[in-house]
Amino acid sequence: MAEVKVSIERAIAIMTVSRPEKLNAFDLDMLKSLASACDEVEANAVVRVAILTGEGKAFSAGGDIKAWGGMRAEEFGHAWVRFGHRVFERLATMRMPVIAAINGHALGGGLELAAAADIRIAEAQVKIGLPETSLGMVPGWSGTQRLVRRFGAQIVRRMALGGEMFSAEEALRHGLIDSVVETGTVLSAARDYAARIAQRGPAAVEICKLMIASANGEDNGMAVEALGGILAAKTGDLREGVAAFGEKRSAQFKGEW
Repeated sequence: MAEVKVSIERAIAIMTVSRPEKLNAFDLDMLKSLASACDEVEANAVVRVAILTGEGKAFSAGGDIKAWGGMRAEEFGHAWVRFGHRVFERLATMRMPVIAAINGHALGGGLELAAAADIRIAEAQVKIGLPETSLGMVPGWSGTQRLVRRFGAQIVRRMALGGEMFSAEEALRHGLIDSVVETGTVLSAARDYAARIAQRGPAAVEICKLMIASANGEDNGMAVEALGGILAAKTGDLREGVAAFGEKRSAQFKGEW
């Protein structure tokens, strides 16, 4: 069954896109499974880092053409593009850092999936690209938005307009990925990097992720309100306000941090 599998190794969660017979291409059920996996991982208070990888020889071939090719235009726009966009945004805004362990080709939506992670490690044989325009289609899961913010407009133009496909080493030079490792070793390398992150202060890491996203223009409103909410939740004033509400009395705020 197509799904995103979740396993927990102490402070590290591993999310595996599992549809190997279709090169881990996404259909609607896979999108729903990815959203559920994000919820499951984020709800686990022990988890400090998540690793995202693919089962078999591909990371992800993107969206399954058979899943969307026959959709009506309005259905395609709402049930496919907008829903997929929300799911990938869910992945990008998880509280903990996400490492993409790119074990095989990441094309179209597969590259958009990898771009939603904070760190990308790829095996040497990997190819990366945005082939959508060769089908008369455009990237729909933030390929022209998040990828431009994170990697720059020109490299996205070369992939989306010119159809250029990059090897892992070329992608490394262009800043599309952060490191290249030997074939068959990416999950081990991702675990090592995840362990490095997990040793650091989890609150500081989460706050840094929010601040970096805000500086990069990624959902500033959510980042600012999340930071503000965390700060307010730590104050004595909040404890007093909640207590006063429960006791049906006027709150006596003291400006305590």
